Amino acid sequence: MSTAHLVVTLLAIAANAFSGVGAILRLPAILPGMARVGIPESWLVFPIGTLKLAGAAGLLLGLLGVPHIGHAAALGLVLYFLAALGFHVRARDFSSQFGLAVGFVVLNSATFALTLAS
Repeated sequence: MSTAHLVVTLLAIAANAFSGVGAILRLPAILPGMARVGIPESWLVFPIGTLKLAGAAGLLLGLLGVPHIGHAAALGLVLYFLAALGFHVRARDFSSQFGLAVGFVVLNSATFALTLAS
């Protein structure tokens, strides 16, 4: 495992876990963006928060010696955030939450690439 893989994966774990907890706690900062793209507030715990936390847990398991779980988690997070971008584009919402989704796609894509390379 390279240093880059370790650092990027740890960043992805922290970012996705924070985002998942924020969704589960219904942080007020995320509610307007969800409404703008047509996501019901009832989805914040499941599936949104749960999937993000499951992805973070999967990345951690990948670091702890179960590489196939790490690969699947990284790919799942990339696909999740690509879907989020699709929701934003469909709603023509290019707010700061769109930028965050782009950042998550980049971070999780880098994690996926580095996970496959290690």
